[in-house]
Amino acid sequence: MILAGAAIVDITPTPGLPMSGFAARTLPAEGTHDDLTARAVVIGETAIVVADVIGIDATMSARIRNRCMLPAENVVVAALHTHGGPVSMAGRLSLTADPAYLERLEDACVAAIDKAVCARRPAMITVGQGADPEVARNRRHPGGPVDTCLPILRICGEDDVMIAVVIAYACHPVVLGADNRHWTADYPHFVRQCLEEVYPGAVALFMTGCVGDANTGHSAHASITLSASQDRTFDMAGRIGRKIAEAALRAGEQPVSDLVSVRNGTVALGFERRETEAAAVLERRWRTEALMAEPAHRALLCYWADWAKTIAPVMPEPIAARVTVLDWGGAPVVALPGEIFAETALSIRAALGRDRPAFVIGFADDNPGYIPPASEFRFGGYEIDEAHRYYGLPMSFAPGAAEALAECAIALATRG
Repeated sequence: MILAGAAIVDITPTPGLPMSGFAARTLPAEGTHDDLTARAVVIGETAIVVADVIGIDATMSARIRNRCMLPAENVVVAALHTHGGPVSMAGRLSLTADPAYLERLEDACVAAIDKAVCARRPAMITVGQGADPEVARNRRHPGGPVDTCLPILRICGEDDVMIAVVIAYACHPVVLGADNRHWTADYPHFVRQCLEEVYPGAVALFMTGCVGDANTGHSAHASITLSASQDRTFDMAGRIGRKIAEAALRAGEQPVSDLVSVRNGTVALGFERRETEAAAVLERRWRTEALMAEPAHRALLCYWADWAKTIAPVMPEPIAARVTVLDWGGAPVVALPGEIFAETALSIRAALGRDRPAFVIGFADDNPGYIPPASEFRFGGYEIDEAHRYYGLPMSFAPGAAEALAECAIALATRG
């Protein structure tokens, strides 16, 4: 057995704060569909906390890790990446963050970790892998690759009462569209709800996988509208969430050992400019186009014009990206920053052994934007050519950045 604990802290904002996730959505939240949370699971002296926000930047992540009760190098701070949450990163994703809420978010993540530490008790851990729930689709290439793995970790106390259930799946938490103005964790809320109904009293921790090119089937540009869609409703999110949870629950269970370890690495991520025209030319064009654009597209064009004026001229320094591999008794958790594509996740899984239950997640310890594999640059598109503007970066990440992250993760995970 090993000591393990879990905890949940509420982070639901009041209505009236701006929502993050869609440039087209400029009106604030008007209510709450499901409470937003920071959820932590601690195993031994290691921890993962996942907050129901679109991202947590590296600076806040470092503060959380340094403030909590565990050694900073043993902690992963991840975001669920719901597009139904508040602005959670200063200077990113087009809207101004509320300082008071950022302080509350940070405090809640620290509190969740510390509460889970204090709740530790002897536990038995098992791991399994559910069948592909057939939910995720490659949104850039019809029939393209997706990470179909559905690992599940069950943490059960010596009294046979479940402490926590941990799962991960690689599908963008963006079933709800820009017309939604209610706080929500999107489909992961329903995954967790289903798991907690099966295991009363347990904490369900959902970790978002490598979803940079994966959602339920719509293109990224399909979100630049305020129109409602019958495929992007809470009812649909519920059906998807329950399907994923039920597939995970059917997985078998294999006990893991009581050996827990953690390894960290740092990768320098460089940039490369995608735009071929001068920033001043782009600004004039986008401001002109915005005059005749419908409201949702106008909001995007105005943000791009502001980006061309204030951010595009900056020459960025490489970002130091943190990569962490937790080994929970033989069940690895590979934690990567940002929006990672399926190809990168699958390359890591191939090195670990495709049949081995492993968690390969994104949005961990930073969310600086999309980090595409080199093979995707020739196709262009939102994730390659445009998203860096929305993230407040003067350039997109350079080809080779994703491969460097994967190489680091594989080295950490396979080191003898």
